[in-house]
Amino acid sequence: MNKTEKLAVLLDHWIEHNAAHEQEFASWAGKASEEGLAEVAQDIHAAAEHLHQAQHLLEKAHARLRPDAAAGPRGGHHHVSD
Repeated sequence: MNKTEKLAVLLDHWIEHNAAHEQEFASWAGKASEEGLAEVAQDIHAAAEHLHQAQHLLEKAHARLRPDAAAGPRGGHHHVSD
């Protein structure tokens, strides 16, 4: 596997993994809010927004790398060593 192929696998993994974290952050921000921890919830929401921005950039990088790849859910977790 060459480095471009490895990068494509890594981007798939990072996109999937990042999306899961973004959802988890949003869930815990809601729980923090329910507990009266408004400032904590606000910080977690801000972190989730940064993850959303990172997600967009990862997807953009993937599209540049593999313009022919279909958009949508990626495969399972892959770990690639250098």
